[in-house]
Amino acid sequence: MKKLLILTTNAVAFCFLLSAFCLLPFGTFGQSLLDVYKKGTVKLVPDTEFAKGNNWEKVFESYYDTIYSSPMGDRKTIVVAPNGSIVVSNRYRDFYTLFDANGKFIKEFTIKNKEGKIIKEPEAIVGVINNNFFTGLDKMGILYGLDFNGNFVKTLKLDYMAKEIIPMNNNKLAVVGWVLWKDKTRDFVAIVDYETNAEKIIWEHFSPRDAGNFSVTKDDKGVFTLSTTPYPNANANFVAPSIAFVNNQLLVSLPHTGELLTYDVNGNLKAKNKVSWEQKYLSVAEQKEMHRKFIERFNAEERQNMLKWGMKNEMIDSWIAQMNENAAKIKTPKPLPMFSNIIKDSDGNLLFFEMPETEGGNKFNVWVYENGGKFVCQSSFVCDEYDLKISPSKMVFHKGYIYTLQTLKNAKGNPLRLVRFKVTN
Repeated sequence: MKKLLILTTNAVAFCFLLSAFCLLPFGTFGQSLLDVYKKGTVKLVPDTEFAKGNNWEKVFESYYDTIYSSPMGDRKTIVVAPNGSIVVSNRYRDFYTLFDANGKFIKEFTIKNKEGKIIKEPEAIVGVINNNFFTGLDKMGILYGLDFNGNFVKTLKLDYMAKEIIPMNNNKLAVVGWVLWKDKTRDFVAIVDYETNAEKIIWEHFSPRDAGNFSVTKDDKGVFTLSTTPYPNANANFVAPSIAFVNNQLLVSLPHTGELLTYDVNGNLKAKNKVSWEQKYLSVAEQKEMHRKFIERFNAEERQNMLKWGMKNEMIDSWIAQMNENAAKIKTPKPLPMFSNIIKDSDGNLLFFEMPETEGGNKFNVWVYENGGKFVCQSSFVCDEYDLKISPSKMVFHKGYIYTLQTLKNAKGNPLRLVRFKVTN
């Protein structure tokens, strides 16, 4: 005998609301991320069920890596696949670390080139395109495409180095590239076709070679030659652009001027804007103090390493003398970049993090694509349990949550964790 189930109007309404609630992102409890930002300071609350049961001493054993006694194990980046699985790239290691969508450690895996050989110290996996992972450029300008199991798919070859690579649509990548020429440095933004390797330069900037970069070369007789200085001089104001793909448009953001250039997917310039906050400056005294601290640290930490490499004390002393000469030439305040990082959230908003005035500061300005794009509010992140490090390579939004690599305060043993934060007030 069949039973007839009769629901009252209130019961139907309750069931409808319950089902709707279950479909909403738990990270924001039904609010849009923009609504959370507009309420002020954003609290990042760790999801205690995520990554539960992982042995962090084993999973992130490479956190203790050093090179010349300098810590290197925190040089890790993350990428979140469309299914929610996470890949961590480990600098100076031959493998990546894979976690499932719940943060459970799955395995370490290597990648092989088309000849089947394991790639040593591979570049970080930096994004997803056409259902493939892709890596940054190695020293030969090679980008590797991999399937989600880490198997080789293809390579691209670019004749420069890259500071940032992001996916667009139509199987295209946007690349912030740079090249050292004889007397200048070329920074540029290119659109690269993932299928054909064809590229188009859409923006470029040239800087003098002595604007902050330095190099040491060694000839056949073992004689070292120094080019420029290891510390930027007072005129080195250029900072490479940041890029983001939102609303089917590429935004090229210039930290040194605050300009925001919007391009379509074919690289045609469509709009120009500018950040809405005032530029900050380093005073003459602050610049000279930075030089002093750099030289002090250089003497304490780097001199012995350089002596091990075969350099002579006389050369190191002349290097330091040159740095002191640069410090003495500082006569004017130095403009700071208008922002330090840009992170895209899972709703398509862009978070522009200002240059912090204090250690740990992370005030950000929220840009949304309304009427061509505009800034709508300011906020900042706070977290009681973790020492936050703000970086787009360590903080990835996915379905309303932030997936990130952070160090746990007051941890016993290894402090590095893979964390999923709920975004709330």
